[in-house]
Amino acid sequence: MTRVAGIDCGTNSIRLLVADVHPDTGDLIELDRRMTIVRLGQGVDKTGRLAPEALERTFAACRAYAEVIKGLGAEKLRFVATSASRDAENRADFVNGVVEILGVEPEVITGDQEAAFSFTGATGELHGDDRRLVVDIGGGSTEFVVGNRHVEAARSVDIGCVRLTERHVRHDPPTAEEADAIRADVRAALDLAAETVPIDSAETLVGLAGSVTTVAAIALGLPEYDSEKIHHARISAAQVTEVTDRLLASTHAERAAIPVIHPGRVDVIIAGAIVLREIVERVGAHEVVVSEHDILDGIALSVA
Repeated sequence: MTRVAGIDCGTNSIRLLVADVHPDTGDLIELDRRMTIVRLGQGVDKTGRLAPEALERTFAACRAYAEVIKGLGAEKLRFVATSASRDAENRADFVNGVVEILGVEPEVITGDQEAAFSFTGATGELHGDDRRLVVDIGGGSTEFVVGNRHVEAARSVDIGCVRLTERHVRHDPPTAEEADAIRADVRAALDLAAETVPIDSAETLVGLAGSVTTVAAIALGLPEYDSEKIHHARISAAQVTEVTDRLLASTHAERAAIPVIHPGRVDVIIAGAIVLREIVERVGAHEVVVSEHDILDGIALSVA
């Protein structure tokens, strides 16, 4: 077994996984998994730049992660950066800060690479020959990947819970017009994804990342966030609709009172739920298989 660390730095959160991985079988034993909401993508859709306060929040999380990695004795580290840092004019400031703190250069990967890592991480434990559509709803982008054991087609599109919230939402809860504007963007992005990915052809829809797992936790009625109960849970299309409608009618205070919603996700979960609902309706899925394993697991496996 090789002890490795993987960091996934997205638009909304930065996450760490330290694990022992068997390089031949792909077996992964999780030692530490944690997530910090840093909102690195704050304002990027509007300004094209990473905000100084967003960079400092991210660097603070990196310093904490460096201590964990050192304490557990990981032999290798891979740091992958996704949507926000792909889009930013001042991404060199981000890269230089990460190198100074962690000693590795963040890999600003393409959307296709992001999709491949997500697929590998999400499907490694799934059995069967069914064709799967893996959907990773992030803060700035959403990845669509179709395949079974290997990726057949993938596409990243610029719809995510942070990007859509910043772009359209000015009221709490969102007005009908604001919700419609989010839906219009999602539907246009789905048309774009369908040009290269046969999103209607899969037998199983697998959903990843915080928006999906949060909707699942609400649908399951959990008193607190429980990864073990959420991982591989099956949430019906009707439940996705019910939760989305509930969130659309809720105020910030009402959402904050739902114990399974992370405080850093309270203001963006509505847009994330709308993205998931639109996908479910577009592909005609009866249910979503929810996975807690995602791009982070794919990154860790790639290191080994």
